[in-house]
Amino acid sequence: MKEIQKIKEGISLGLSSVGGLHQVSRSIIVAAPCAEVFDFLARPANHSTIDGSKSVLKVLEGPERLYLNARFRMSMRLFAPYKIWNTVVLFDEGKSIGWRHFGKHVWRYDLEEVADSHPRSTLLTETFDWSNVPSKFMYELFRIPARNTKSIELTLDRVVAKFG
Repeated sequence: MKEIQKIKEGISLGLSSVGGLHQVSRSIIVAAPCAEVFDFLARPANHSTIDGSKSVLKVLEGPERLYLNARFRMSMRLFAPYKIWNTVVLFDEGKSIGWRHFGKHVWRYDLEEVADSHPRSTLLTETFDWSNVPSKFMYELFRIPARNTKSIELTLDRVVAKFG
């Protein structure tokens, strides 16, 4: 019962490597319906408001709301400022959205309604997947997955606060 209470309070769940060895995921309960959370995540202008890494600065180009194969350009800062194009590679309205840039790793969100929750709630999972990256060992050498895991946890906490 204590574990369920922690989840409802918005504390992140554990590491998941479902689907492959080169992924990190965290999940959290958001006190809002899937449709609302998904719509928020599908708008690149919102990404800087929740980004736990503090590297996403603002959207520069692209559609107001994402869709499969949509391209959007972001202003970023990680050690130095840069601009990067992303392409939506996964889009299932209300359920899943993911994008990648030239580095081939994928950021994705998966959403699932929490049964019998009042108010309606969403189990939100964010995943960093570097399984398509040619130089996986470099990602691990530079501890990119570990850093991104911490950023994911902060991002999910910010999503909870947004809908709290």
